[in-house]
Amino acid sequence: MEFRDRVSTIMPSVRADLERLIRIPSVSADPGGGEHLAASAELVAGLLREAGLQVEVLTVEGGQPAVVGRRPAPPGAPTVLLYAHHDVQPVGARQDWRSDPFVPEERDGRLFGRGASDDKAGIALHLAALRAYGEELPVGVIVLVEGEEEIGSPTLRKFLSTHRERLNADVVVLADSSNWTVDVPALTTSLRGGTHVTVEVRTLDHAVHSGMYGGAIPDALTSLCRLLATLHDSDGNVAVEGLLAGTSDGPELTEPQLRADAGVLDGVRLIGSGSLTDRLWFRPSVTVIGIDAPTVADASPALLPVARASISLRVAPGDDAERAQAALVAHLESRAPWGAQVRVTPKGSASPYQAVTSGPAYDAARAAFEEAWGQPVVQVGTGGTIPFIAAFAELLPGAEILITGVEDPDTRAHGPNESLHLAMFERCCLAEVLLLGRLGDHEYGRS
Repeated sequence: MEFRDRVSTIMPSVRADLERLIRIPSVSADPGGGEHLAASAELVAGLLREAGLQVEVLTVEGGQPAVVGRRPAPPGAPTVLLYAHHDVQPVGARQDWRSDPFVPEERDGRLFGRGASDDKAGIALHLAALRAYGEELPVGVIVLVEGEEEIGSPTLRKFLSTHRERLNADVVVLADSSNWTVDVPALTTSLRGGTHVTVEVRTLDHAVHSGMYGGAIPDALTSLCRLLATLHDSDGNVAVEGLLAGTSDGPELTEPQLRADAGVLDGVRLIGSGSLTDRLWFRPSVTVIGIDAPTVADASPALLPVARASISLRVAPGDDAERAQAALVAHLESRAPWGAQVRVTPKGSASPYQAVTSGPAYDAARAAFEEAWGQPVVQVGTGGTIPFIAAFAELLPGAEILITGVEDPDTRAHGPNESLHLAMFERCCLAEVLLLGRLGDHEYGRS
């Protein structure tokens, strides 16, 4: 049977198991979510066992359960590590979802639910490849499905080091990124790094009446707003000194396409300068992602003594995340408005990544994707951060790392109404099947 037909035949079972995974609310950020994460890991383990792999559910101290499935390579063939994660983001406000986030529902050719794309579809993608080959896998396979990616993979480096002997591979396929469109496949070859800080501004030792003291005494919230406004210049470029920026050589993104993909409201202008892909992939960005202050409903006519904000900095490829974080801290500490007391607390950071794309695994991937999609694959960057990439590159310095994915510009990962484009997903499955076949060619990587 031709592989396209094999994939078509197995897709109903793959989708059914994806829906089983979506129904488990495996939110790693939930302090009380341990039972659900354990259940999710056990389901993944069972599915991999059914696919003929030797499977273990493993943890390291302080970490969430990860699943490792293995099948040895045929003589002369490489070993491929297939990565995905079974944890998901919190759902946010339930009223913003058109359907229950943990009850999968198909609408207009898309499957909706938390984790439908990020990244339980990545697990299903690997299951599809395993099922398409059955006992005839042309490569050795290690499947690693971790359970804490959505909280920054805090123990993954320790996990990889502890279980290094189980994870040695020639090629790594990380299924946790996006395609250019639902009709054009992509390989992600660069990622911005990420870091964030919390800034606290104090102006008083207690709240006071705004009518009695307003006009002479600065309140903390207004002071915080003025401080946050210094992070960008008038065009919206990041104004923090010392951050590096680069240039993209990927496909061009048009403003109408970006506005449609992101849902930008009419009349809202884009910020920054340079090409759109430069701004999104190769330049730093700063975003205020949260503020501690009274809600409008709870507001009272008082001058606030303290206000806080959480600030996210995306770091361009080629920059150093910790150095960039230090530059952000210095910027905030040196621009205290009206003499306000400013305290900045650094949080975690993750390094940016730039792939080397000239190896045989990339050649195999480009050929496999074009055959599956009927379109040449494009190499893209992403403005997002995948914290574990650096850990894999350090653990397996000789392996080629391919970053693939099942998302598209309308996936809405991390937000309400996350979804998976089902027709595109089938093409993704076929592409991975064909990729494993090409990697199993005995001429792969050999002169």
